[in-house]
Amino acid sequence: MTWFEAVLLLVGGGFAGAVNAMAGGGSMLTVPLLILAGVPGVVANGSNRVGILTSNITALISFRNEGVRVARNLLPIIGPAIVGSLVGAYGISELTDETFERVFGLLMIPLIILTIFKPKVRERADHWPLPVTVAVFFLIGVYAGAIQAGVGLVLLSALSRSGLDLISANMIKVIFTICATCIALPVFIIQGNVRWGPALLLAVGLSVGGWVGAKFAVRGGEKWIRAVMIVAAIALAIRLILG
Repeated sequence: MTWFEAVLLLVGGGFAGAVNAMAGGGSMLTVPLLILAGVPGVVANGSNRVGILTSNITALISFRNEGVRVARNLLPIIGPAIVGSLVGAYGISELTDETFERVFGLLMIPLIILTIFKPKVRERADHWPLPVTVAVFFLIGVYAGAIQAGVGLVLLSALSRSGLDLISANMIKVIFTICATCIALPVFIIQGNVRWGPALLLAVGLSVGGWVGAKFAVRGGEKWIRAVMIVAAIALAIRLILG
């Protein structure tokens, strides 16, 4: 790994960490950045989880310091996420690096669209029945375990059915991601799909960005950063698809 690649991971990780804390979608940047730094696709997907875990922990601490409190009765959300993330992490490891990179590049297109037309959290909405809630968050957990990128955007859309405000929904998103990553990361480690040097550099950037991004989220400062992320994500998606 060259000094330029190291700087790229630190700076890019910081930017992505802020994006993750404010809305989600930062992995649309970090996984391609790891691949550009010479990490194979499936290993990049596993290595990315180290920074996802550390950055969401720092974001959670930052939210708590800003006075945001954890919502009660998260079991119907967190429980299915844990089971689903284990299924997803094992499943994605069966892909080759080249196949994963192409799939990830193609997947970024609908995620970019979802970022542009960001789901809004409605203050009043009909609640899903418990079986529907469990099924939805199990499937989101499968996706989080397998891919991770954009899961925050999908979560915000699902959480809009629970009547939460945006700040509370963002905090639940962070808790969900921590739980899903704690299950998925050991799977990638056991299978040898984590490259620790790039992973730890990226984790430092993501953690700093997550701390700052949580403060921006509470203060409503997320809008300016989304345009830059969208442009960068489009460029990286094209790079992955074209090889």
